[in-house]
Amino acid sequence: MLSPSTSAGISEPALAEAGPPRATLLIVDDEEGPRQSLRVVFKEDYNLLIAGDGPRALELARQNKINAAVVDIRMTGMTGTEVLEKLKAIQPSVEVIMLTAYETVDTIRRALRLGACDYLNKPFDIATIRKAVATAMERHSLTDEIHSNNEKLQALQAELHNQKLQEEIARTRGEIYASIIHDINGPLTIISGFIQIINQRVGDSKRLEGEDLEMVKDRLRRITRQVSNCIDISHRYLNFMRQQGSTASWVSVNQILDDLRELLNVHPSKGSNRLKIQAVAENIELQINGTDLIQILLNLAINALQSTPAPHAVDVAGKVLHAPVDTAQFHDGPHERSLNADGFKNAVPILHLSVWDDGPGIPPEVMAKLFKPYFTTKPPGKGTGLGLAIVQRLLKEARGCLHIQSQPGQGTRFNIYLPAFVKR
Repeated sequence: MLSPSTSAGISEPALAEAGPPRATLLIVDDEEGPRQSLRVVFKEDYNLLIAGDGPRALELARQNKINAAVVDIRMTGMTGTEVLEKLKAIQPSVEVIMLTAYETVDTIRRALRLGACDYLNKPFDIATIRKAVATAMERHSLTDEIHSNNEKLQALQAELHNQKLQEEIARTRGEIYASIIHDINGPLTIISGFIQIINQRVGDSKRLEGEDLEMVKDRLRRITRQVSNCIDISHRYLNFMRQQGSTASWVSVNQILDDLRELLNVHPSKGSNRLKIQAVAENIELQINGTDLIQILLNLAINALQSTPAPHAVDVAGKVLHAPVDTAQFHDGPHERSLNADGFKNAVPILHLSVWDDGPGIPPEVMAKLFKPYFTTKPPGKGTGLGLAIVQRLLKEARGCLHIQSQPGQGTRFNIYLPAFVKR
């Protein structure tokens, strides 16, 4: 066994080539042979910290962020399980794999109870140790992602509190508050659905592997996007209260349509309805806040999905127009309405998005009140009447135009026109 001085933490240098920072793996073993074997196996994959005893391992943990650790259970002085417990106290998110040549049920139980993610027997084979470490690194990434989402949400809560949101809400008669709740409800519904799926799949499982691990990773990526959407929506309303304009950037229409498909496929309104979302043939971009465009399409598509309780079809499609829109043909009447035709930037190229359903159509008496705030045909407690009012405001900000066509018994089509840019 090497002395602590000769086995003081060895750090393998990171490669100089560009790329994301490599994860850090801590190896703790009081025998030179296993330490060097693990170093050879992992030196190309991770930044390595190597310690020959427990105290040195803990010192390295206090000085470095560690993603995962491989710790021998039987070591002189401080045992592996003691190292595990103290490592978890220093860095709770570190994932620890225990190595043992003398496996006992009590030892394994104690290691798992203290938070070890896996245990392997000596001598180990390379494939097994590689898989165990890779899984530990993935678990650490998932934990970090959840932690990051929590920090973002806490920062958002602090910002909302600092801006004295309640006072501003009272001054605007609750309209901002209602709009925030309406817009955030969509992403929160998606987040709730994904969490239920994760809970159903994982249940009481102590270890995540294979399909379960991939499912959790996929759902967490989607949850992260929805958390970001909630934050973007909230920032938009905070900017509105500060009388600051929202920041418009170039967004890919087909990426937004992909996001819309993902959101609607798990939305409760989807039910047994047939939903079809088609990509735009040309590579088109819009200068609009991406969250605003999602909110426009979500509001219209959810209205279409909820147009009747009976199973029906809803289609979302888009195309590029290379001639100005003839807005002179738009009329307000019992079966059609137009919105912001005068403020529309009618310059080519123009993106035409349509949201169509084959539901019962819009009655003439409803068509006349369609964009009035708080007007809804849904039962009390089922609708806010703000969805189309929000669409109206966002389209005006984007200098877009909306034309609605509906016939009772023949369905409804919402036609959205937005100034666009075709990428070559």
